[in-house]
Amino acid sequence: MGCKYKRVLLKISGEALAGEKGHGINGSTVMKISQVIKNVTEMGVEVAIVVGGGNFWRGASAQDMDRTTSDYMGMLGTVINGLAFQDSLEKIGVQTRVQTAIEMRQIAEPYIRRKAVRHLEKGRVVIFSGGSGNPFFSTDTTAALRAAEINADIILLAKNGVDGVYSDDPNKNPDSKKFDKLKYIDVLNKSLKIMDSTATSLCMDNKIPILVFGIENPINIEKIIKGENIGTIIEEV
Repeated sequence: MGCKYKRVLLKISGEALAGEKGHGINGSTVMKISQVIKNVTEMGVEVAIVVGGGNFWRGASAQDMDRTTSDYMGMLGTVINGLAFQDSLEKIGVQTRVQTAIEMRQIAEPYIRRKAVRHLEKGRVVIFSGGSGNPFFSTDTTAALRAAEINADIILLAKNGVDGVYSDDPNKNPDSKKFDKLKYIDVLNKSLKIMDSTATSLCMDNKIPILVFGIENPINIEKIIKGENIGTIIEEV
């Protein structure tokens, strides 16, 4: 079976890496996802990853702290997650590079677009850590930005606890309806909280499709690459 996409950007929330613990890093969860990424790279697909930091710190939710400071703390959380991912992938023989938006040379490469693309072309998995390097921007926005910069075919937006986009929170409202397809403008107009509006607008402007799916079963990543209809696709048509 062929691959539907050649270059993908996988956005994984920090919470997804915490597994059932809900906080920190669950090694077996990270390894399960890593194993599927290995399968995908062996199919010839180029994989870039943007990882969140919510399993350590959520910048936007700190109440009594300066927002900029709080966001920088969140960015550091994404670096911890990126290094954990790199270690997990390299244990199973996947060549990986971590690039950070905030320079920390002893730990990882600084983000350089041309270098990132070269790594992808050589079959390496590139993990983008440190968010966009700017406060007030989420890692969803980082995913949209990096996807545009590396010309990714699609953003695979991995969610924890939900398998697509619904009209309302399916965990609270059993009558909420799941969408198979949506336009970017619908996501913005309906205020569907699947991705922040900055990220959605950036994808709309650059015509980058977003596929929202559940990460509890990481094999979904492989199924999507092979063209199976899973989750909710957000695009212009």
